[in-house]
Amino acid sequence: MNADDVPIERRRPGAAAGGPISHAIFRLARAHKKLVGQLLREVGLHPGQEVLMMRLWESGPQRQTDLADEFDTDSASMTRTVQRLERAGYVRRVPDPDDRRATRVEPTPASLVLRSQVERIWADFERRTVGEMTPDEQREALRIVHQLEDNLTAHEPDPERSVSR
Repeated sequence: MNADDVPIERRRPGAAAGGPISHAIFRLARAHKKLVGQLLREVGLHPGQEVLMMRLWESGPQRQTDLADEFDTDSASMTRTVQRLERAGYVRRVPDPDDRRATRVEPTPASLVLRSQVERIWADFERRTVGEMTPDEQREALRIVHQLEDNLTAHEPDPERSVSR
């Protein structure tokens, strides 16, 4: 197979020649986000909101600042996300009983219907993602993805190697 046989959307730009796996991950992440966005629109969510809801369903009420830290976002972005979910009736904000300055976010009873929809969407999304892969191929793919994640999170960024602006 030569370069002309590769579909245009999979061709690696010359500047990415040193990072074929990273470029493939970028394309995969973009396709993943696009499809999950389409599926989540069915229930009125945007990508990322369902993961926040999953966290609340599993762990119960959480301080909003802790959620911002966990999701590696700033407090203003988390506030906007929580406000959207609150307007939809899926969460409510309550004062933190241990710290009057803090707010806890908790799932509402209405979010339980959403939970079953999100679980259905994620199961459908998983089926689409793995396609015709065998169970062994799926386990190997998951092992490799975990290894890639571990590689990226193992070390703090090196300020000496950062690109100057």
